[in-house]
Amino acid sequence: MNRSRTRDIIEVSAQPLGTSMDPNISQVISEVLAFIDKPDPARFDIYAMSVLRYQYDVIASYRDFCRQLGIVPNAVSSPEQIPFVSTIAFKYADLAPSGAARTPGAREFLTSGTTIGAERRGRHIVARPEVYRASAVTNLGAMLFPDGARMRILAMHPTAERMPESSLSAMITWCIEEFGRAESRCVADRGRVDTAAALAFLREASAAREPVCILGTTAAFAAIFERLADSRDRLAMAAGSRMMDTGGPKGQRVPLSAAEVASRAGDLLGIDPDLVVNEYGMTELCSQLYDATPFNSRYGGAPGARVKLAPAWMRPVAIDPATMRRVPDGTPGMLGFIDLANVCSVSAILTEDLGIVEAQRVRVIGRAVGAGARGCALSIDMFQEAARR
Repeated sequence: MNRSRTRDIIEVSAQPLGTSMDPNISQVISEVLAFIDKPDPARFDIYAMSVLRYQYDVIASYRDFCRQLGIVPNAVSSPEQIPFVSTIAFKYADLAPSGAARTPGAREFLTSGTTIGAERRGRHIVARPEVYRASAVTNLGAMLFPDGARMRILAMHPTAERMPESSLSAMITWCIEEFGRAESRCVADRGRVDTAAALAFLREASAAREPVCILGTTAAFAAIFERLADSRDRLAMAAGSRMMDTGGPKGQRVPLSAAEVASRAGDLLGIDPDLVVNEYGMTELCSQLYDATPFNSRYGGAPGARVKLAPAWMRPVAIDPATMRRVPDGTPGMLGFIDLANVCSVSAILTEDLGIVEAQRVRVIGRAVGAGARGCALSIDMFQEAARR
């Protein structure tokens, strides 16, 4: 992300939030944005503690949660002691300051609701989406556009104007604005992906020898691969073409792994598998992790054997779900993240995924089976009780 754009965002962020929100947020947001623009890992702990104190003061549901655990910020000496909130809690409580949804420019992102029904969709209120944008764009620049390229972008997922409740849609829109050229196009709406339009776009770019960046879910890519395979067709995209695979099994007739997506992109589209980058993110987080490949990192590995890298403003941890204590690096556990970009909601998030963490590198093992682990259940029960009250 260019520095002038970040300075503009910091100046905008100096404007106060609604009267029901702590005016100190302007300083906290400015600090987080400055850290995103120029990370200093030695200061992560300082900012994490500052964010915790702010969130404890202004988010009633999080404050109640901390108190039930016997935790107050003045007694927390390091991020190791910050309590994690399960992503499921977003289905039961507004984990944001009072009045956040009414803040000018605030965004409300909803989860898919596929786990326990649409009526229990998780809701992430982002009072200051410019922080989310700074996080998303800066990390996209590092992991998908490390060469500084601007190119035609094909979005195979709806953009923000077509699906405003989707955090992925917001991220795709920002990606097009920051890294795309005028020929960029979205071929998806809320109900479908126009594979014919997608292939026409790719053929035109191939004929012009113009590199492209394709953004979409695994299901959308699977549809393109199937059409090409059925017609026994092959495309040869220009050198430097790339893909961001956001994963997800929904909509796939035959589920494809990240390694299979990279392989088929090479066979059917002529895209270097090193430039097929799998993304790991979720509605409840304002930061994402991406595959480390030889294209974007010294940790780059072959498809199917890659680690994901967290940005400097996000700290990944693995947690024992029975004790809620962190396990040593290299030991499997439930994945949790302290995401400074979540400054306007809750920064310490416990996912439903299993993984292995080593410093900023994460190997995602898969979805945890069941939700009966004591620590996770405790978190969920507390927010369910709060919702009933």
